[in-house]
Amino acid sequence: MPSATRIKTVEVLKAILPLAGVIIVFQFTPLQMPLHTFYQFLIGVGMVIAGMVLFLVGIDVGILPVGEAVGGELPKRGSIPLVIGIAFLVGFTATVAEPDVMVLTQQIDIVSGGTISENLLIYVIAIGVAFFVSMAMIRIVRGFPMKYLLTIGYATVIVLSFFTPQEFVPVAFDSGGVTTGPMAVPIILALGLGFSSVLSNRSALSDGFGLIGLASVGPIIGVMTMGIILH
Repeated sequence: MPSATRIKTVEVLKAILPLAGVIIVFQFTPLQMPLHTFYQFLIGVGMVIAGMVLFLVGIDVGILPVGEAVGGELPKRGSIPLVIGIAFLVGFTATVAEPDVMVLTQQIDIVSGGTISENLLIYVIAIGVAFFVSMAMIRIVRGFPMKYLLTIGYATVIVLSFFTPQEFVPVAFDSGGVTTGPMAVPIILALGLGFSSVLSNRSALSDGFGLIGLASVGPIIGVMTMGIILH
């Protein structure tokens, strides 16, 4: 087994086995589940382990290098509109492909009885992330502090919370949380690190990080705005 795959396998086992162990222990207590459900759980654990190993190896082998390559190439083009467009497209597609977003939107669609459409919610979340990823790229180019964008973003969230229908507020904050998943995070971070690494006299540590925290504000604002419009 290649070393990269072995390392990822160990990491996944460390993450999954404690949870699986707790459920297995519960099976020998009054909290036990039906046997067929327990067997399904064991099969599911095996599938999750295999899937996560392949997913994480794929991220390291393909997604991260491509994200850094794209980010490193953008400043060479010298076009702000191109930077904004590519950053928006990357942020949008990464969010649409995010498994956590899919799970959340499906559950909300079911619980709301279709009132909050799964597809609409996915696109609103993706647009929110994409917009703030684009703003983060502009911030790196212009060199102004991250705190300004974060202050404006969260101030907007606070103001919107007074006008957003009550049922949309928790959905909005959960929407911001699920964007920090295993698909979107590596792509957005790699894009930012690649972008800042080729700019002269810039720190990849201060410029390349913080994008995820900033991007998570976008879905909150987007879903709150959607709630106000649909109400």
